[in-house]
Order: sequence, then structure tokens, then C-alpha cells
Amino acid sequence: MKILVVEDSIRLGKTLVDGLSRSGYAVDLVGDGSAALQYAKRLAYDVVVLDLMLPKIDGLAVLRELRRSGESAGIIILSARDQVQDRVQGLQLGADDYLVKPFSFDELQARIAALIRRRYAKPDPVIALGSIDFDTARHQAFKSGTELKLTPHESVILECLALNRGRVVSLRKLEDSVYDSDSSVSRMPSRRISARCGRNCGSRENPT
Repeated sequence: MKILVVEDSIRLGKTLVDGLSRSGYAVDLVGDGSAALQYAKRLAYDVVVLDLMLPKIDGLAVLRELRRSGESAGIIILSARDQVQDRVQGLQLGADDYLVKPFSFDELQARIAALIRRRYAKPDPVIALGSIDFDTARHQAFKSGTELKLTPHESVILECLALNRGRVVSLRKLEDSVYDSDSSVSRMPSRRISARCGRNCGSRENPT
């Protein structure tokens, strides 16, 4: 899963990127509204975590433009604006959730996971892939009732395959779900990981 964090505080932005990356998400960070629009329109994100008080373009203007242009990513507003009218306005403009600063990182993660589940409209968090059951709520895989020990990257790839069950998943989509757009890490390992997951799950991978 790929997340765009839009936060002008360098310290908070780094904290969010580090925490979400450790949870297996591919995360990009931008610090102003103009960059947020450029990234969101150029790359496919599952979730956008959006601050409101941003340089260049205000967060609400970013939100309005993203929804106007048809952006379907889940959007969570993360802001110090704590008045009821602020929350109502954000939700009316198209945000899926609103979390007030200061906040619990565990709560943010839970809200992101819930938003991803709603986006992919899977009422049952456990998705069967051949002989493997993947729990999208707990990010765990089981085979014959026994939990499989997966690395964070393997878990993300398997989740991508599970949420796109029945459809061809391109190698680029698998890589984008694991690596941020500026990653200098070689993407070759994901070929081996996705091939292993594909064999175990009976899924097909599109090499293009």
C-alpha cells in the first residue's frame, strides 16, 4: 500500500514516514500544497494523510482540487484545527476521516487500515488466495491454520495480490506498493518475492 504524507513540519513528517514505513507501507513525504497536488496527480496512492495549514496552497484547497479532478485515494486530514466547523468542512469537501493533533500514532494507523479496507470494499478481512488466507486487518497470512512468517515487504505484496484477487497485477504495481517513489533500493528482490507469493497463492503476475 502506498501513502502520501503532506506535512510541513519536518520533524513530524519524518516521524510519520518512519512509523508508517516500519508498518510496511511505501511512503512519500511532501511539505507544501503545491507539491502535494503534483505527487497525487502523478502517482497512485491508496491513502493521503493531509495537513491543512500548508505553505503555498492550503490543505482544504488541495483537498478540493483532488476531489474535483477525480482523485479516489482515501484522504485523512491530520490537523491542529480542532473546531467542529473545521471537521465538518473537511468532511464535506471530500475527506474520508479527520484526526486532530496531537494524536496517537496507533490510532492513525488503525484509521488508515480501516480506510483501506473500506476502499477495497472487502466485508470479510480474511481473503483466500489458493491455500493461503490473508488477514487484511492484522496483515497476517496463514496456511492450513499456521501463520506464515513474512517480512514487511512480503506482507505488503501479498496484501496487494489479495486486494486485487482475480485481476492481473503488474510488476510495477507490486513494486510501487512496496517502495516509495524516490527509493534507491534495487527493485529486483520484489521480483523474487512476488514470484514466490504468486506460486503460493495461485495468482498471476503481469510482467509489464
